[in-house]
Amino acid sequence: MTRSKILLSLLAVAGLGVPAVAQAADTAPRQATRSCFRAADVENFSAADDRTVYLRANRKQVYRLDMFGSCPDVDWAWRIGIKNRGSSWICSAMDATLITRSSAGVRQCAVSKLTLMTPEEVEALPKRSRP
Repeated sequence: MTRSKILLSLLAVAGLGVPAVAQAADTAPRQATRSCFRAADVENFSAADDRTVYLRANRKQVYRLDMFGSCPDVDWAWRIGIKNRGSSWICSAMDATLITRSSAGVRQCAVSKLTLMTPEEVEALPKRSRP
């Protein structure tokens, strides 16, 4: 048996054969189409509560940021900041930290989830929560 046949046999036995390759091919387009923004492109924000913030960037895009925990006073803040990690582009929750002032001083809030919202999802938000 050649090496490639042995490798294919091992993958099939391990359950990693064709379905895994097909699954990887299915997820590739989704990753390529994800939307990114720069912190400088954020035009407005609103906070539904101390764990959920909505950002408007590039005029039409609205992102939902879910925090790992409470981000004190973000729902009362007049201004927020976004600290990006690595590059100037924010494409995932790992790329951003929300910065706000609370009664205890400046707070850095870790983002656990970053979601680009559809126009229908934005329209469904209560008016006070729309950025």
